[in-house]
Parts: sequence; structure tokens; C-alpha cells
Amino acid sequence: MKRYLPLFASAAMCAAFPVSAQEVKTYPAPSEIMASAKAGEWVAIAPSDLMVMDLAPDSKGKPRRVVIQLIPAPFSQGWVSNIRKLAAARFWDGASINRVQDNYVAQWGDATEKKALPEGLATVGPKNYITPNWPGKVWSFAGADGGRDAYAAAHGFYVGWPLAASSEGLWPIHCYGMVGVGRNLSPDTGSGDELYTVIGHAPRHLDRNIALVGRVIEGIEHMSSLPRGTGALGFYEKEEERVPILSVRLGNETKDVPAFEYLSTDSDSFAAYADARANRRDPFFNVPAGGADICNIPVPVRRKIR
Repeated sequence: MKRYLPLFASAAMCAAFPVSAQEVKTYPAPSEIMASAKAGEWVAIAPSDLMVMDLAPDSKGKPRRVVIQLIPAPFSQGWVSNIRKLAAARFWDGASINRVQDNYVAQWGDATEKKALPEGLATVGPKNYITPNWPGKVWSFAGADGGRDAYAAAHGFYVGWPLAASSEGLWPIHCYGMVGVGRNLSPDTGSGDELYTVIGHAPRHLDRNIALVGRVIEGIEHMSSLPRGTGALGFYEKEEERVPILSVRLGNETKDVPAFEYLSTDSDSFAAYADARANRRDPFFNVPAGGADICNIPVPVRRKIR
């Protein structure tokens, strides 16, 4: 016959041993999971899918570079194609950051609105905000708490990008650092000559209303730390307030751009990382949250370790 120790006796025995002698389960922090991910779980980002924007040096003469990864097919490809043509035409050389709205966006383009656009830019319709055909590859869901997304029927990750979904299809999400296309009132959808990046709380209400074409993977601090504009919607009111753009080039046209890679969202390490973001159990935390907004699970991107 099995014999069981009464609960109070078990507790007394545990109390008799020092805490250090008891088995304490430890949980890695998200950063530790990233650091221990296998080399094969990281996916290289093609230089041709990068856009490198060099701003004028800061007040101390330090260079300011912003590196943007363009979103892959099948999402927003009409606008991405336009952006490639604009970069090839050196359209943004001599343009500027013209708008910095607190907890919202930083926006750049031709402040004069007089610079000629290159030929061959496509006019992309608003139906292209949503990709109706689901990608053939299974995409991994990030809803660690199993809860419904407040803005969509579902959300998850596909080839390293945060997406939302409904019966209509899939669309990219306005998380911190995402890059979108400025536009006027509908039916205008923008050509891609005016771009912005999110520098505040994720404005998910913009999803399916504006094209998302990429994300800042390095140098977001050069945008988020800029003085806020005092005009309507955060626009700079004086020319001298604008931040000059020296050049914008695709990564394969830039000699000194490093190689970047992202943690595969299909990998075991990413699954563990997403769970750790949703349920922090590392020593600082007392109560795991039990879930996470998808924008609070940023896909890890790093310079490639050589």
C-alpha cells in the first residue's frame, strides 16, 4: 500500500531545508532564448530587400543611418515596386523628414511636393491592402493566450512578419517600427514617395487603411528621438526644423551595409521566445501576463554573426 505524507508534514519538511537546497525551476528571458537559438534558425535578409536611408549628421556630427527591410511577396508589392523605382531614381536624395507626431509617426518625403516622380510608377488600388489568397506555407500563430485579436479574427506570423487575418484574407500590422505609405483621402492610396514609420503605440486602426511596405530594423532611434513638430499632425512649421535626407539606396547598392538576419517564426526558438514574451517568468517578474499583443512580440532581427 502506498503511504502519503500529510500536507502539513510535507510543508514542515520543506521548511526545514534552505531555499537553495530545494529545486527551483528557472525560465530564460526572451533575450536569452534569442542568444541560444541555433544558427540554422536564423534567416538571411537579402541586401536587395533592404533600403538604407542616411540622414544629415546630428548636432554632434554623428552619422544617422536608418535601415528598412521591405516586406516580401505577396504583401503590398505594387507599392514596394514603386519604392524600388523611387530609390533607383534617387528621389529621396535631398528630401527631408517633415513630420514627427508624438506617440504616432515620423514621416518623410519631398516637403515642396514639386519634385517630379520617376516614370512608370503604378497606381495601386485599396483592395491591395488585403491579400486575399492565404500563403501556401503554414503560418505560426502568436496568440499565446489563445485570445481573440481586438482588431481581427486572428493574428500570427508569416516569414517573419506580423499579420492579421479574417475571411477576407491577410494584411500586415501597424506595429512599432513598421513603415507605411502616406496618402491623401481615399480613393488615393499613395505612390510610395511619402513614407512614415510608427514611433509610438501600435496604431492598429490604420490596418487595411494604409499600405504597409516594410519595417525599420536598425536606426529607429534616429526617428523616434527627433523633436516633435508643432504644426497640425506634428508637421514641422519651419524649413530649418526638417531633417535633411542625404541619400536613400537599396542595400545591394550600398557598399558598407552589414548583413542582417531574422529569427525564423517557424522555429522552435521563436515559439519559446513568443511564449516568454507572453508569460515572463524570469527573475524580475512575479506574475506572468498570460498573453501578449502581437506587437509586443517583435520578431528578432540582428546583424549576421560571422
